[in-house]
Amino acid sequence: MTTIEKLAALRQLMQENGLAAYVVPGNDPHASEYMPSHWYEVTWLSGFKGEAGTVVITMDKALLWTDSRYYLQAGIELQGTTIELMRESDVDCPNVKDWLHANVTGTVGVNPEMFSVNDFAEFRSALKSIDLIKPLWTEDRPPVPEDKLYPYSADFAGESVESKLSRMRKILNRKASDDKWALVISALDEIAWLLNIRGNDVPFNPVVVSFAVLEKDQCTLFVNPAKIDSPAQNYLDFNNITVQPYEAVYDYIRTLRGTIFYDGARVNEALFEAIDKEAGAKAVNTKSPILTDKAKKNDVELEGERIAMRQDSVALTRFFKWLEEEAFSSGSAARPLTEWDIMQKLYDFRAMGENFVEESFGTIAGYKGNGAIVHYEATKDNCATVHPEGMLLLDSGGQYLDGTTDITRTVWLGGEIPAQAKRDYTYVLKGHIALARARFPRGTRGNQLDALAKQYMWEAGITFGHGTGHGVGHFLCCHEGPQNVRTDNNPTPLELGHIVSDEPGIYRTGEWGIRTENLIAVIPAERTGACTTEDEFYQFETLTLCFYDTTLIDLSLMTAAEIEWINEYHQRVFDETAPLLSPEETEYLRKKCAPIEK
Repeated sequence: MTTIEKLAALRQLMQENGLAAYVVPGNDPHASEYMPSHWYEVTWLSGFKGEAGTVVITMDKALLWTDSRYYLQAGIELQGTTIELMRESDVDCPNVKDWLHANVTGTVGVNPEMFSVNDFAEFRSALKSIDLIKPLWTEDRPPVPEDKLYPYSADFAGESVESKLSRMRKILNRKASDDKWALVISALDEIAWLLNIRGNDVPFNPVVVSFAVLEKDQCTLFVNPAKIDSPAQNYLDFNNITVQPYEAVYDYIRTLRGTIFYDGARVNEALFEAIDKEAGAKAVNTKSPILTDKAKKNDVELEGERIAMRQDSVALTRFFKWLEEEAFSSGSAARPLTEWDIMQKLYDFRAMGENFVEESFGTIAGYKGNGAIVHYEATKDNCATVHPEGMLLLDSGGQYLDGTTDITRTVWLGGEIPAQAKRDYTYVLKGHIALARARFPRGTRGNQLDALAKQYMWEAGITFGHGTGHGVGHFLCCHEGPQNVRTDNNPTPLELGHIVSDEPGIYRTGEWGIRTENLIAVIPAERTGACTTEDEFYQFETLTLCFYDTTLIDLSLMTAAEIEWINEYHQRVFDETAPLLSPEETEYLRKKCAPIEK
């Protein structure tokens, strides 16, 4: 069926069920940002392939809400579908719930498995819990993955399952008003972290499709039995983890009594509705203690990240050497180089690294104007030819057993560099450095630091719509919370062990995209002679190791302190990477890391 035919079929079901509107969110039952293709319902219905989107269908309208990262992409992919783009990052755009309240009279249909408890509660419309996509998407719907799960060694995790379960139980014992309690866990990265398990169910995210219930005296994992082989079963038995089928979680929750804890931002409405309040179970909405503990990396995890960054630096050095010295000199008979070729070549270099498992997300290789599409996705059959001229934005990362990497570098491939390109690159780099150099008192939130990365482009009348920094997991999801650095008011303070990205950018439609990204970790600040109080201060350790394209820097805009920071950083990149390179690669890196001066 075409999108128009799918909308017509959906409207027929809506009419049969007495619905004035139906909402299809870009979620799965686990509130995942990235999810198995089985739950790509927004993409199936609309054709929009972005990672954040919600479709609302009424009898005469169809609308897609998405944020500024995907405006250009959505404008292209929605052509000819009759679906209207709602630009949710714009200040005058109503959110889905407000739009429904103002424009729809009657019942709104939603699938409760696809909405968190908190999101479901915010609707002011009359709701009917019903899944209308399942009866329509019957052909070619991918199955829920059945790949095997596997143990993740405490040598990499830095803590045993026994220790994590004990700590969570102590926290929940203090919170519970009853002797009997349970914690319902649906977020895949929380389950993977708590039980030290990993899997291959979600591209780029080593998680396992599952639910878990932690109780005072037991822990139950709800997962497809086909995913557990003998070694995995032995591991789960050793750690006293009971296994039940994935779908059994709803019936199991109905049997629970006492205090039932759940995180309303991550647990879906159907799980909440399964709690038998009439039989005496007391549902308590609380921020997941797993979420907050998982975000604070222990010493083993932080050291693992440093090891992974060195592997990444080797791969990127080899890649950029190939790009400059070989990619465009293969002879006139060779097939032209494309963005897809670049993505595959970088993967090949990363795959040579010790403990490499997979990429941490689909590489973004945006040549010239494609770099201005924030989450641009080149495919083998739809990508640009790359020439030794102009700008290339490369956003990529790796999943290593040691840790997760995420880096963006923007490079000039050849030709005369426009003055505006240099200014843009330098504004971005100055903001990137300002955030990396920040010192701040304990209790500071990411939104309080956000302007540091934007100040120079703001002075020039430029800004960007995406967040400046997101949390990063440890051999887990490349995007994690609760910490971030962005304009939105996030009450979570930055704490020791938090890792966030530092990635300001400037995007000029049809010309270029410029973004510079490192991962930075919160560490104690060194006390200086200027310190006049006993307040605890923090600073960032830059984890990522890769040189910047210094040919793009407008040195007249740089301060002496900024130049010193770049030179010291480049020296560290060279010192930590060169021992892992060949003599020819070392010489190449030496030139890239050469000191700069005004």
